[in-house]
Amino acid sequence: MTKHPISSLSAGIAIIFAASLSVLAQDRSPQSSPQQDATIQLLEKLTNAPGPSGFEEPVAKIMVGELKPYADKITYDGLGSVIAQQGATGPRIMLDAHMDELGGMIRRVTPDGFLSMQMLGGWFDQALVDQRWWIIGSKGPVRAVTGIRDIHIAPTEDRTRVFPRDSLYLDVGASSAADVRAMGVEPGDPVVPDSPFEIMNGTQNYLAKAWDDRIGCAVMIQVAQRLAHAAHPNQVFYAATVQEEIGTRGAIASSDVIKPDVGISLEVGIVKDVPGVHPEEAQEALGAGPGLFLYDSSELPNRKFVAFVKDTAAANSIPLQFDLITGYGDDSSSIQKSNGGVPTVNLVVPSRYTHAHNGIINRADFDRMVDLVTALIQKLDAAQVARLRSFAPQP
Repeated sequence: MTKHPISSLSAGIAIIFAASLSVLAQDRSPQSSPQQDATIQLLEKLTNAPGPSGFEEPVAKIMVGELKPYADKITYDGLGSVIAQQGATGPRIMLDAHMDELGGMIRRVTPDGFLSMQMLGGWFDQALVDQRWWIIGSKGPVRAVTGIRDIHIAPTEDRTRVFPRDSLYLDVGASSAADVRAMGVEPGDPVVPDSPFEIMNGTQNYLAKAWDDRIGCAVMIQVAQRLAHAAHPNQVFYAATVQEEIGTRGAIASSDVIKPDVGISLEVGIVKDVPGVHPEEAQEALGAGPGLFLYDSSELPNRKFVAFVKDTAAANSIPLQFDLITGYGDDSSSIQKSNGGVPTVNLVVPSRYTHAHNGIINRADFDRMVDLVTALIQKLDAAQVARLRSFAPQP
């Protein structure tokens, strides 16, 4: 999900990213055990992977590895999105989730070894202060922290104000620009939150960075697993897209390649069940099932498709939530404008604290989303797709 509506790296940088992913996975997985089920392991692997907009290679490597056993073929668009295809006949169904997460990139190194950062995606300024980060440099991941004013010397007025992003600097423990260079860090290097996956105190709630939109990526993988062994009347294109958080750029390119007949975006939803949310701002609750957006500021869903989702959920006893969000954009907005106009819906897994270091999702919501999307694709035959795409006036 993008708050507002970088070309591929060189082969050398891609190798660095792969090595960085391995190091971060080892560093961030103290709780992994044989007792964890496959879904937990998948969610942990996806959320711990570094992949800000324009630097999605580690996530793409995971997606290719997970989808390859279930795909007839895997291709890529010109920006780096992964497109896995199942089937060669029937309607062209585009199932979409974006790989990129909110992050940043190094803008400048000061003479005394601090680093300024260009943010990638729709960050709250108040979410940036005193946070831990990873910089993916040429020699591997480098730990960093955004500094904060010391309260012992801060004037009274600073104690309650939000510090703007341009006033913040990353501290990597260096004392000079030469120290930073020796660490393998330079302008343009990507930065991601340091927020490892955790299970919340024995509950079915999971804490991690990058649920937006690794949760959609995980849904896509599990749907592909199920449909590989179940009949369905479609060609399904699983599009793991890039650069959604900076303008749905990957979805534009992937839609141009796929030319879908219908599109389903998989995203994170916005919840009401936290303190401070006004009743008109959000309608979803954690643990109450997957959501369907009836409106967001980038896309209006196809009304017949909305009714089809409602009917399918009811027929399969899947609880379904509904929401209308004003400050939200997603890949479905680009999919629906492709190929002469495409019926789309945006389906969401509710999430607390999106666009921040630490988000929370509920396992039952995820599992039910997999059930719902699988059922939808199995029912989207040629007649249903033709009905969704028909706008001829009724007699």
